[in-house]
Amino acid sequence: TFMFLNVWLIIWPKQQVVIASTNQVAEGGEALPDAAGCAGKAALASRTNTLFSIPMLLMMGAASHFPVGVTESTSFSGLFWVLAIIIGVLEINAVIGKPGPMASVKGVITSGFVLTVVLFGVIGLLV
Repeated sequence: TFMFLNVWLIIWPKQQVVIASTNQVAEGGEALPDAAGCAGKAALASRTNTLFSIPMLLMMGAASHFPVGVTESTSFSGLFWVLAIIIGVLEINAVIGKPGPMASVKGVITSGFVLTVVLFGVIGLLV
C-alpha cells in the first residue's frame, strides 16, 4: 500500500512538475523554480520503494523456505506495532525527510538489506 501511494501521491505528481518544466525549457522558456525540489522528492519516494522491495522479495521467498511456527496462543499484536513503527518511520522519511544514506544507489541497496535483517530479527524475536 505504501509503495502504491508513494507512486500515485508523491512520485507521479512531482514528475509531472519536472516534465512540465522540461517541456517549458525545450520551448525556450524558463525552468519552473520548484522543479528541482520536486525531482528530489520524487527520487526519495522512489528510493524508499526500492528500500521496501528488498525485504518484501526476500520475505516472499522465506515464506515457503523458512516457515515460522505459530500456535493458537501466538499473539501478533507486539509484532504488528513494532513493524508498524519501523515501516511508518521510513514512510514518514519518504514524505518529509531527507535522503540520508539513500542518496546513492549503493546506499539504498545496503539500507534495504539492513532493513531486511532488522525485520527478520524482529520477527524472530517476537513470534
